Amino acid sequence: METVSEIIANLRRYVPSIEVGDILEILIIAFLLYHIMLWIQKTRAWTLLKGLLVILFFWVVASYFKMNTILWLGQNVFGFAVTVMIVVLQPELRKALEELGNKNLIANALPFDNGRNKDNTFTEKTIGEITRACVEMSRVKTGALIVIEQKESLAEYERTGIDVDGLVTSQLLINIFEHNTPLHDGAVIVRGNRITSATCYLPQSDNGAISKEVGTRHRAGVGISEVTDSVTVIVSEQTGTISITAGGQLERGFNGESLKKRLMELTNLEGDTGKGKGKRKRKGKGRQEA
Repeated sequence: METVSEIIANLRRYVPSIEVGDILEILIIAFLLYHIMLWIQKTRAWTLLKGLLVILFFWVVASYFKMNTILWLGQNVFGFAVTVMIVVLQPELRKALEELGNKNLIANALPFDNGRNKDNTFTEKTIGEITRACVEMSRVKTGALIVIEQKESLAEYERTGIDVDGLVTSQLLINIFEHNTPLHDGAVIVRGNRITSATCYLPQSDNGAISKEVGTRHRAGVGISEVTDSVTVIVSEQTGTISITAGGQLERGFNGESLKKRLMELTNLEGDTGKGKGKRKRKGKGRQEA
């Protein structure tokens, strides 16, 4: 019967020796993979990655059932697909390299952020401020376009505007969209309880079912809701009508009470903010109406 020392000696033959350099290498790779995943989640690459996972699933099925024609097509298309992805993600790749050059890697590697993101949650109070601003702008027919970020990042569209980084208040929103002010043209993007950017450009929807009565502001609201899970509030400059877009759908004719209620539904807020509740439950898109 083998002794304990013999068993340990036999195990050492199968277990590779680990040195300090190996541990550092593992930590560096883990650090890089972590930040690559964070970058992917904040860009269109996240949506593309989910699509690639679906294709990979069908590839595994095709391999299992020996579907040779599908496998041959996949092998020949793979190289072309990689080139297409690089072209599609070129703006994001360039931005990622720029951010890498500007970052303090030591500070960003630490597991804390010195409280910079503390109390940045999207709450019922934020909805109340947006509602009050929209009702006031509707009364005087001031056009507005307010995009509320949900699970999918809007960083790509923030870069088209001007940084604001201010707490969401009705007064700030009204001042931004006031006629003849430098920031009134374009969209405002809201993340958590802060306005991150103003004068942002949004993609225009080419949906032929949208009423001809609405203009570019409404088409931009529908457009951004078609490509992201954001919720957009629009105030018409011509009629003062308040509208909401979500999931590619345009809903019109809101007043203060109905606007607040619908925003609560679409952003999945519940409870009383005064009791520590009423914060966003990130569950994806809200219900859609025709």
